[in-house]
Amino acid sequence: MKTIVLILALAASATAQLQIDPQIAAEIAKIKAIDNHAHPALPAPGDTGYDALPVEHMAPYTAPLLSRAGMVQVPPQLFTAHPKDEAYPAWVLDQIGIESMVANRVALGPGIAPPRFQWVPYEDALLFPLDNTHLASANSDRKAFFEDEDRLLQRYLKECDLPKPPASLEDYLQKVVDPTLARHKRGGAIAIKFEAAYLRSLEFDDVPLPTAEAVYSRGRHGAISDADYKKLQDFLFRHIAAKAGELGMAVHLHVAWGAGGYFDTTGTNPLLLESVFNDPRLRRTNFVMLHGGWPFTREVTPLLTKPNVYVDSSALPLMDYPRALSRVLREWLEFAPDKVLFGTDAYPYSGELGWEQSAWVAMQTTREALGLALTGMVSDGEITRPRAIEFAHMVMHDNAAKLYGLK
Repeated sequence: MKTIVLILALAASATAQLQIDPQIAAEIAKIKAIDNHAHPALPAPGDTGYDALPVEHMAPYTAPLLSRAGMVQVPPQLFTAHPKDEAYPAWVLDQIGIESMVANRVALGPGIAPPRFQWVPYEDALLFPLDNTHLASANSDRKAFFEDEDRLLQRYLKECDLPKPPASLEDYLQKVVDPTLARHKRGGAIAIKFEAAYLRSLEFDDVPLPTAEAVYSRGRHGAISDADYKKLQDFLFRHIAAKAGELGMAVHLHVAWGAGGYFDTTGTNPLLLESVFNDPRLRRTNFVMLHGGWPFTREVTPLLTKPNVYVDSSALPLMDYPRALSRVLREWLEFAPDKVLFGTDAYPYSGELGWEQSAWVAMQTTREALGLALTGMVSDGEITRPRAIEFAHMVMHDNAAKLYGLK
């Protein structure tokens, strides 16, 4: 028994002392990355379009250590050598080593535009066309979030030349939902985004159209139960996901812990999405689980067997230190290296940690973590060094380029 304990202790010590292979590190440093998920802000002051559900106004909560004041070690002059004009956002990407950034925004704008920035709009508002007063009463965070969603739905209705949701579900689909998705596609969207985990569970059941029609009709004329309203949301989610696939847009899902003291982490377990991923009607739709499903990173792994399901690492390098992140990346890479995407979750978190600084931190952490993961795989004889370098390019660039048809 003592011998076994000693062997395990030595193995753990060897892992802790593992240094990144210099050739792998050098290659990773050269890769111009595609950032699969970020929230860049326009260079002009006063921008609020970087999130449909901005988290700045939440009640106080315990933030992860890495995102607390004083923990971020960014060179103070890194992003001050360029004026904040329309050329500034692309210049920021150059400083970090990002070829293109997938921008989750309500709309693009001056400085945040193709080809350096690819658009992903938000569709959660389309899931909640009825009175959301009761859902919003759950806690202060959801009250603010449903107010945001109601405003966004009004924007989409106005763009459809409608003052309010139509009387029937059929008309709502034909006059609001489908035209909104088509308009986003024409606007250059490569994917659509759901932040639904901030509003409800990710368990989207397969609800037949007649059931959804009945709920919509009753909800237009009076109060309905939360359970019945969920049925309508579930139907709308699958309809939107199918339509996105028809239009050639991927579906991005917030699948992870989220900000706020009231966030329902249990409701973000990626296994809740398995019936969606198994739906044969949705096999034309590519799904990306954002933020690695944290803390359910292991539950993510078997879902990568689905032919149209991917995972990105965004937010993880802003919560995990490199060695912790390397363990997550290694498990995914040992299972499905062609399904793993690099992401930052760059966001204007605070005056100290803007979208620029958070993107830089996420990039530095990911480079080190990926180097550790690949070096470990080479050291253990799982892959060769050339194969490790190939994996690095896949994660940082090639997988996303193939998924979205980018060059």
